Amino acid sequence: MSVMRFVGETSREAMRKVRSALGDEALILANRPTETGVEILAMADDTVEAMAPAEPVSSPARPASEPAPASAPAAPEGSGGGLEAMSERLLREMQEMRALLARESAPPAAPATSPAAGREALAGTLRDAGFGRVVIDELLQGLPAELTGAEADPAEAQAWLSRRLAGRLPVGIDPETFLDAPGILALVGPTGVGKTTTTAKLAARCVQRHGAEHVALVTTDGFRVGAHEQLRIYAELLGVPLHALSPEQSMDALLAELAGRRWIIIDTVGMSQRDRRIIAQASQLQGGAERVRMLLVLNAASQPGTLEEVVTHYRQAARAAGVALDDCLLTKQDEAGQLGPALDTLIRHGLRLRYVSTGQRVPEDLAPAEAAPLVEAALAAARPGDDLPAASVKSARPDTDALLGQGRRLGALLATLRRRLTGFATLEAAWDLSALPVCLQEDHLTRLLDAPPERAGMLWAARRSLPGADWAMPDLGIDDRGGWVVLPDLQHRQPAGWPARLGQARERQGVAVHLLPGLPDAESWLWLDEARAPWLGQVRPAQRVVHDGERRSLSSLEPLAEAAETRDARFRGQAVRVHFARLAVEAGPGGPGGPGGRRGPAASCAMTAWFAGLVDPESGRVLARRLWLTPLPATADVLPLLIAQLHGEALPRQARRAWERLTTLLPADTDREVRQLLAAGLAAAAGHLDQSSDDEAEEVRGDLLALLGGRRRRRESALLEALLQLLTARDAIRHVGAAGLEGLR
Repeated sequence: MSVMRFVGETSREAMRKVRSALGDEALILANRPTETGVEILAMADDTVEAMAPAEPVSSPARPASEPAPASAPAAPEGSGGGLEAMSERLLREMQEMRALLARESAPPAAPATSPAAGREALAGTLRDAGFGRVVIDELLQGLPAELTGAEADPAEAQAWLSRRLAGRLPVGIDPETFLDAPGILALVGPTGVGKTTTTAKLAARCVQRHGAEHVALVTTDGFRVGAHEQLRIYAELLGVPLHALSPEQSMDALLAELAGRRWIIIDTVGMSQRDRRIIAQASQLQGGAERVRMLLVLNAASQPGTLEEVVTHYRQAARAAGVALDDCLLTKQDEAGQLGPALDTLIRHGLRLRYVSTGQRVPEDLAPAEAAPLVEAALAAARPGDDLPAASVKSARPDTDALLGQGRRLGALLATLRRRLTGFATLEAAWDLSALPVCLQEDHLTRLLDAPPERAGMLWAARRSLPGADWAMPDLGIDDRGGWVVLPDLQHRQPAGWPARLGQARERQGVAVHLLPGLPDAESWLWLDEARAPWLGQVRPAQRVVHDGERRSLSSLEPLAEAAETRDARFRGQAVRVHFARLAVEAGPGGPGGPGGRRGPAASCAMTAWFAGLVDPESGRVLARRLWLTPLPATADVLPLLIAQLHGEALPRQARRAWERLTTLLPADTDREVRQLLAAGLAAAAGHLDQSSDDEAEEVRGDLLALLGGRRRRRESALLEALLQLLTARDAIRHVGAAGLEGLR
């Protein structure tokens, strides 16, 4: 049993150290403020499980202040006293631990705030800002434990809440590209929300970007006094034509008059959300040969109940006309007392917010929607004591709300994974292939892999089957941010021979750096040298090199190596401290078997040998040693590659575990290649999230692990299982066909 002490300037920093050393499922025994920050006592969850006796211990617990009893004599071999002796020993160790905690906790710290109180404080902030119960529950799911205790920094909790809310707000990644695609854009919405002025603002942006000769304005508003005249003035100022579309006129007839105009913006007549004619209006807009994109205009100052009705009814009308209404624009932000109700509505319905209007000036008072400023403005307008908005009133359909809420959470999580993990969207598409007839899966997979994502580097796997499996680990790419490309390269789809493989990786995928499982053979060495491609190869301690004119094994040369740097890393799911050292040597290529093959005589070249000692950060025990050879001279260039190869050692075991789980989750006749691709890709995704230490990765891990409920397991395997659960849940909700789950489609 091992109780570990972690100290940080803040509780968040201390908890990050706990996670790094023990994983997300560590058991927190105590925490208290100190003169230098916060101290946490923790132990690994698997240690606690290992301590649990098979039968309950009947001995009464002594107070922590009592001395522990003397060690019981060992039971005779073969007697029934072994269990009793073990139980007594475990009880004694628990008493010693309690005594340690009693000493460490003196003088007593102030009573800790319960996690429920910390959560309620953040929930109160959101309620005061105008957010409803459904969104509050979604946002606070996965709240880190270190933000709920007595030592939690309110500023850190607020920053987490802002990031969380910004991540849930569906804004376009680059709203300006919304106007780059030629086509017809129609602004729809109720009366008085500012559609005409907003139409002029969007037209002005199109003119600035594409030129007046490519833009035209259309109005369907023939009812409101002065509406046509107002838009005509704007059209004259912009130098674009204005056309009117009457209720009985078809879109095709209008488009014939606007030949050559690639950007057409329509200002529609304002209609109440309760007006049955909104269905006819949507049908007229979609009645032509060319599809019309619809943009719902919402008044940020409207009451929550009004916003709810507008979104619901207009989206229903759009669906009745056979078109999706997924994009919106907020007007009159400057007039809104609170932005929370409007943002609450967008989050619940999954509407993508493209632009925000803050005044009457054309086009200055129209800005692309940005999540962070909107969240800041919403939280800054919190009014304590306000009643809950209408959107938060308990729904008459709790099951539907729960389903939609789960769908929104999964959609937001999937969107983050697609953005963060290179190739994840294609991996999702490969998962979908399992639903096709088996005779079609291979052809669809080939088309799916025709355009692989670019890779900055490649981690080449050994050319042999995985232990306990009859298939070989695929090769994995490294993107330009240093993360895994989660769309692997299946070995049997690559050409024969190492030079051909290396050449294809460079030509098709832009691979420049190669992480090899051994020394390249002579032909591959020559190819790498002519291509000036950086590489490193992992070698065995018995690898012989030349140093000071003498041929020796690397293991005998390690004492001569010069210490380089010490880095923290994760090795096969465990936090380690890696001590690197280097030594200049001469070495030649391996034998004809390629990287990792039989060594043979060859001319020696100047190389650098790298040595790594992997040490447990708490006990100081050496866990493993690794060695590499590389022609790269600069430490700054080599260390990230060495860390990547260390991280990669966990992937074959994870891939085999994923393969076994996929046999139970996917149809029995799923194509073998599809299953291999998914197994290695999901292992790489779990590995990336396990190794990353930034705030976003921490939040993604929390969201994924929340899918597993209270089940405890090691973090690396838990993340893999959570990814499998995520894709399975995505399928289930997509089959329901619930509206508003755009992230799952």
